[in-house]
Order: sequence, then C-alpha cells, then structure tokens
Amino acid sequence: MLIITIKQGKEKAILAGDPWIYASAIEKVDAKPQERNKPGITAIVQSSSRQFLARAAYNAKSQIAARVWTLREDEPIDHAMMKRRVQAAVARRAQVLDAADPQALFLLIDGEKDGLPGLQVHSLGGGDGYLVCQFNAAGVDAWKVPVVQALLKETGRRNVYERCDPLMRKGEGLPVTPGALAGDEPPAKLMVREGKRVVPMDIRTGFVYPR
Repeated sequence: MLIITIKQGKEKAILAGDPWIYASAIEKVDAKPQERNKPGITAIVQSSSRQFLARAAYNAKSQIAARVWTLREDEPIDHAMMKRRVQAAVARRAQVLDAADPQALFLLIDGEKDGLPGLQVHSLGGGDGYLVCQFNAAGVDAWKVPVVQALLKETGRRNVYERCDPLMRKGEGLPVTPGALAGDEPPAKLMVREGKRVVPMDIRTGFVYPR
C-alpha cells in the first residue's frame, strides 16, 4: 500500500475539504517503485504524526500529486464506490436531465463536486443521445470501466464517447486516445443549443462550426 505523509500543518486544508494535494505539501511517499510510478494508484494519506487523513489517488507525474477520494478510513476505493458516486450524481440531476432540451449539452457529472475528481460528463439528447466523458485525472481514469458501466445503467444511454484534452491528459502522464467507449461515436456535426442559439458543433472536441 502506498502511504503519503503530509508535512506538519498541511493537513488542515485536507480536513477542511480541499480535494487536491500538491507535491509541496508532501513530506514523503512510501511505496515500492512500481507502485510509486503507477498513475492513479490508491494511497493512504496520513499526517506527520501518522494519523489517517484520507484515501487519495496518487500520481507522481502530475502537479497535483494526489486527489482525495474520501476522508473516511472505513470507505474502500473500489468498483462499488465508483458506481455509487455515479448513481448519486445522476440522481441529483435527474429532474433537470429529464426536462433538458434535447439539443442542450448538459453537465451531468462535475468532477470534485460529485466525488469523482477529474471527471466531466456531458449529456446530449434522449435515450439514443450521447454521453461525452473527459477523464482528466489519473485516478478516475484508472476506474474508467466501472464509471462507464454505471453511466450506461443510470442514464439509459447507449452511446458513450471519450473526449480528450491533450494538455490535461499529458500533464497527468496519460495517453490521448479519444473514441467511443460504448455504442456509436457521435457524428462530426450536431446541432447544439448555446444559450438562445442553436449552433453546429462537433461534440467530440467541442469545436463550433462557423455559420
């Protein structure tokens, strides 16, 4: 198990709810070399007095060295937790999602706010519409399969596409491999509502075509 020890005094931010742990706040990392270099590996975070603080996703390649999953010592980081958090995020926005304009690109999961650091999921259209996911952190990227499985189950959608932000993915030491994760890839041009306008957009990249 990888263990992160935080410098004295730096635990206050974590206990106050800050989900990001920067390298400058870390006193030391105890782990086998193969664990230390695995992006997104689950770590125990402890204070300088060796008291449990959190479980987090560690990434030695990122400026944000760790992203907190939970402050609860009794909460394991596993498939079940990922599915619970996706379920809760979708449930929180169920009414808005059901009533959403089918041409609106609606934010369904919002990263740290939903306990899924680095994950952004947008929804477009109804049952045959599309979910567009961005896995912008190594921790959530490591749990991509259960996240997508939960999204399919909770939304009833069948099309899930992964959009990649090259800067963010490379900053996390992750490959840039956009593509369909389930069902069909969106077409290059769809009509999407932006405020009061409906514009042609490639939702795979966010590019808006000139009109």
